[in-house]
Amino acid sequence: MLFKVQSIANSGMEALGVDIEVSVSSRGLPGFDIVGLPDKAVQESKERVRAAIGNSKIEFPQRKITVNLAPADIPKEGSLYDLPIAVGIMASVLQYEIPKDSLFLGELSLDGTLRHTKGAVLMALFAKEQGFCNVFVPAESANEAAIVQGVNVYGIENLEQIASFLLGNQKIKKVAYSAPLLTGAADAEFDMAEVLGQETAKRAIEIAAAGGHNILMIGSPGSGKTMLARALAGILPKLNEEESLEVTKLYSIAGNIPPRGSLITARPFRAPHHSVSLIGLIGGGQKPQPGEVSLAHRGVLFLDEFNEFPRSVLESLRQPVEDGMLTIARSRQRVTYPCRFMLVASCNPCPCGYLTHPKKACVCTPREVKKYKKRASGPLLDRIDLHIEVPEVDIQEFQDNQKASLSKESSFAMRERIEKVRKMQEVRFAGEPIHANAEMKNSHIKKYSLLSKEAEQILSRAALLYQLSARSFMKMIKIARTIADLAGAEHIEKSHMAEALQYRPKAYEFD
Repeated sequence: MLFKVQSIANSGMEALGVDIEVSVSSRGLPGFDIVGLPDKAVQESKERVRAAIGNSKIEFPQRKITVNLAPADIPKEGSLYDLPIAVGIMASVLQYEIPKDSLFLGELSLDGTLRHTKGAVLMALFAKEQGFCNVFVPAESANEAAIVQGVNVYGIENLEQIASFLLGNQKIKKVAYSAPLLTGAADAEFDMAEVLGQETAKRAIEIAAAGGHNILMIGSPGSGKTMLARALAGILPKLNEEESLEVTKLYSIAGNIPPRGSLITARPFRAPHHSVSLIGLIGGGQKPQPGEVSLAHRGVLFLDEFNEFPRSVLESLRQPVEDGMLTIARSRQRVTYPCRFMLVASCNPCPCGYLTHPKKACVCTPREVKKYKKRASGPLLDRIDLHIEVPEVDIQEFQDNQKASLSKESSFAMRERIEKVRKMQEVRFAGEPIHANAEMKNSHIKKYSLLSKEAEQILSRAALLYQLSARSFMKMIKIARTIADLAGAEHIEKSHMAEALQYRPKAYEFD
């Protein structure tokens, strides 16, 4: 007897249909084989399925069982095939009909219950695109799949439940689409009102958040660089519907959506340690998985102690920062992940940290300082839009502000302004494949960033004086466009361009 069950295989951000063909033969010695390029996890499904069916009070057939995962030339990975294989085998015993308009996915425990399994969002999207009506997933993954409307999602607790349902003895309530839960992004550790002083740095952070620009903060230890970056998470606007789905798909592929989790609506904030490996940051491996740059998609990638990262790791950021897409090529597989993120970096000006400190003397040799600065190359720094120096906070001012409980502008007030600017950009770029000013290409700049005559003259003089590269030249216009948006101006004026030029890369960073 031959039984067919429909499932999927993941290939990067895409899902491919997989036919689970289960042949239960009445002849030959009892056995259980899985073919069709299964990996180790799929091969181990044999023992999980055998134990789960037996512990669900269903007799496991003592016959020769062959499971084919078709198409056979596509690698099959993970534990998601446990449920469809079990459904096919149980059909030979219970003689129920397997619905052809349904997809099955889930990992089994030995007692027959189903565990949370990654990839539920991709299955639901694939079902909608290909015209499948029903999706059967573990109950803990059902809320994740239910964000895709137009598909019937059934949350399965155990094998007994799905068997009873397919026999027509029990009904399973469809999982209704509910308001998205906030998952995948941490709350901001600090409020902007807690950051005393550093008004220039706060202004730069606001511009970066409003336009999606990359930013580098340089300053002595304890000046507030990390605090500013952590507070940035609290002023970012929520993801729109399209962005939420992109981020949720990535987190589903990586298995980072927790049980009962749903649509991600807050922008991710990723802060890997400077000991992160190249594969950990960029992604890849024998079975390519998204790295930190992709998990920060539509959010923030914060690299604290920027110059402590290995040079090879930092240089790997050049293409992702520029393109917003990352292709991982292996001998048997090629996958592409999106990685449109805000790069927020912070570093000290030298190894001891006090090169620019007004009171403490630097103890580094010129050679040590030069070697330290060369950890990040000029081409990489040229891809960072805003460069700011974060000065040391005067301790007397700090104490006076604390005593007076001086309340500066809160993150909530800043976020309201930024949300307004981001909505302006959404309207501006409607129909375009971009969402923020930082993503503009040259054609978009010509179309949406008109400069006044005075602003154009200032930029031209600055380009000659500071020897701006073509990339830096265009970045100044993008930053000025964001500053104009914050001011509510339709065109880029002289004052907007003058402020934008203050954030150009400083010469000493390239020494």
